[in-house]
Amino acid sequence: MPGIVEFPKVVKDAMPEFADLFSCEPQRRHFAEYLTGLMVAHNKTVTGINSEFADTTDQSCLNRFLTEVDWDVEALNTRRLELLQKEPSTRYSDQGVIAIDNVLIDHDGKFIKDVGWFWDHAESRNKIAHDYLFVNYVCTSGKHYPLEFRRFKKREQCEATGEVFQNHTVLFCELVDWVCTRGIPGDFTFDSYFTNAENLNYIHAKKDRFDRPRGYVGDLKFNRKIEFKGKIQKAEQFAQSISSEDKKELRRGDQRQWYFTCTIRIPEVNHKVRIVLLWDKRRDETPKKMLVTNRVTWEVCRILSVYRHRWTGTETFHRDGKQELGMGDCQLRSGQGQTRHMYLVMLAYSLLMSQLRQGHAKDWALHRLMTIGEACRAMLNETLRSTLAWAIQQVTEKSQSYHHIVAKLRLT
Repeated sequence: MPGIVEFPKVVKDAMPEFADLFSCEPQRRHFAEYLTGLMVAHNKTVTGINSEFADTTDQSCLNRFLTEVDWDVEALNTRRLELLQKEPSTRYSDQGVIAIDNVLIDHDGKFIKDVGWFWDHAESRNKIAHDYLFVNYVCTSGKHYPLEFRRFKKREQCEATGEVFQNHTVLFCELVDWVCTRGIPGDFTFDSYFTNAENLNYIHAKKDRFDRPRGYVGDLKFNRKIEFKGKIQKAEQFAQSISSEDKKELRRGDQRQWYFTCTIRIPEVNHKVRIVLLWDKRRDETPKKMLVTNRVTWEVCRILSVYRHRWTGTETFHRDGKQELGMGDCQLRSGQGQTRHMYLVMLAYSLLMSQLRQGHAKDWALHRLMTIGEACRAMLNETLRSTLAWAIQQVTEKSQSYHHIVAKLRLT
């Protein structure tokens, strides 16, 4: 990409909303540069982002903006979420879904703060990574964005620095507290890793604005013990005892599956729950999925609808964050630098999400945008058009030489 001479419209429109969070104009420029780089730069490291601009300072200035300069990430995140509430398509609602999941962010350097060796089940290998827990929001419009995160630290790392070790359950409950303290409405959803008695009890003890327990839908492992009609057994044994005649048909478009649902108890869970077992075929013995919820009066379709948003709210953000916005590309060693990088990735994602699925094409994009990848490519094209327009102006109006333009755009 030739040197960027002008910030994209999405970034320029966002700058006034966040300008007061930074103490001087150079900080505001670095803020805009980093956001732009996350969206359009090929190499999304500090050096790579800095090199994309035709007129900029040394990369060490952008580095210090992330690692040393005094600005508040919590205030930035609060402002981001306030901005999203101004648009109906990204506003909180009682029908919203709050998805929680963890993700491994690969890194090359072993000396980045809080990285460690983790086993990646998806890739079946150990790798150096950060382990992040994200809480995300899925709106009724289908748009979604991250709310907050926690970075997991291994026990030996905490012991070495004198910090209190917090396992995934503690961090999960912290994120639940974060959501409830701010009165964010909606029902929680998560996978089987987080479906344990402590987490289920913790969510159920929280109250929504109607003074009801906060709702959840989780994925339940088949080796968990359940209690049905006074008998305690493993969930897989219970599933095998269900006859084909007791399974009911469930259709979604052209797809068909079979389900059974009932109210049960789970040992150590202090409230009744409803489970939903799903089979691909009616005569299958082993179900492919078992869900659990504390909303015992809900219909199956609503339970499934909430759970499906777990993928929308977590996996989609993780994928787009890694592939399009440089979520794992930051190589700064400091913990503060990594934290600020992640909040800026969340901001970039939210700004782009607000541009998607509009009723008409944005002037800067030239066509309707449906995905984060499309939005990033449209912004890249926008910056290229700005650069070409600048180069033509330099020749036709300012009589600048070819060599001047090439040098200014760092094409030498």
